[in-house]
Amino acid sequence: MKKDNYHVLGIMSGTSLDGVDIAQIQFTIQNSQWNFEILRSETISYNGSWLSILKNAVTFSHDQLKELNRDYTLLLSSIINDFIQKHQIKNLDAICSHGHTILHQPQDGFTLQIGNLPELARLLQQMVVCDFRVQDVKLGGQGAPLVPIGDKLLFSNYNYCMNLGGFSNVSFEEKEKRIAFDISPVNTILNFYANKMGLDYDDSGKIARSGEINEALLKELNALNFYRQKHPKSLGFEFVKEEVLPIMESYEISIKDKLATFVEHVATQTALALPTKKGTLLATGGGAYNQYLVERIQFYLAEMQIIIPEKQILEYKEALIFALLGVLKLRNEINVLSSVTGASENHSSGIVYVN
Repeated sequence: MKKDNYHVLGIMSGTSLDGVDIAQIQFTIQNSQWNFEILRSETISYNGSWLSILKNAVTFSHDQLKELNRDYTLLLSSIINDFIQKHQIKNLDAICSHGHTILHQPQDGFTLQIGNLPELARLLQQMVVCDFRVQDVKLGGQGAPLVPIGDKLLFSNYNYCMNLGGFSNVSFEEKEKRIAFDISPVNTILNFYANKMGLDYDDSGKIARSGEINEALLKELNALNFYRQKHPKSLGFEFVKEEVLPIMESYEISIKDKLATFVEHVATQTALALPTKKGTLLATGGGAYNQYLVERIQFYLAEMQIIIPEKQILEYKEALIFALLGVLKLRNEINVLSSVTGASENHSSGIVYVN
């Protein structure tokens, strides 16, 4: 399906569990140059029951995961149909959906994003492009991060593109290749401790700002083996559950001190991850609203110009780029870079379901 414009929805649910991000997007391509317009966007929050299920699904059995996949596909179809009806959206070329990651174990050749069943196309009565990570893992890749192709095609005027979500990741050009990798957990930890205080998140990082850094905890976090590994590398919630939280929970300090220490950890690892400490850095994702976190990153990257974009790009950049991945798949063009994931070759990933 090669033409010069595409009208699609991009759907993303991230590990920070903010909800389902939906963006209605118009893409145009002229002389190999992609442009986009985000027409509408919305985040539909998960209710308490779904939040609990998604937080605990990493421990589910095979049969429980199969049932969850079916139930989540129904939920996702309902959310998307409601968005289409609410805005009277017509003439879509496709719905491009990431689904929600439950298990990510590329070292074992396995990754699972729920909500990517064939039934989604039937329930939506639309063409669906989804399940973008599985093929890459089969080709020996990390299956993540997948956003860098979008950084390359849509945001190439920045030296670095960084997402501060449930986990942080960064992408940049090096020796005429796109390089990208996950840096560290971010909101998976910060929100975990904010939740313990009865809050959804630490607004602007105010609680972390009021805390004191525990140097012993910071040193132990910075010593985790993941940070010594070379890219390509990616993180899943398993890393948080099995390695980070046990360390955090072993320290009998206040929550505000844990938040302050973890913000310092994220800022430290961010600076260490970037090969050049100057230029322009586009920061998106929910963590970009955490003013204290951004300040600490800026402290370690004093010569870097950190740019926080307008709200639609800040909050919906991943939904935007998964929409682009879907369009590239429809065009049978490369949408996953082996230089990023470590796969055996560049490839066009995703599954197309026709209603």
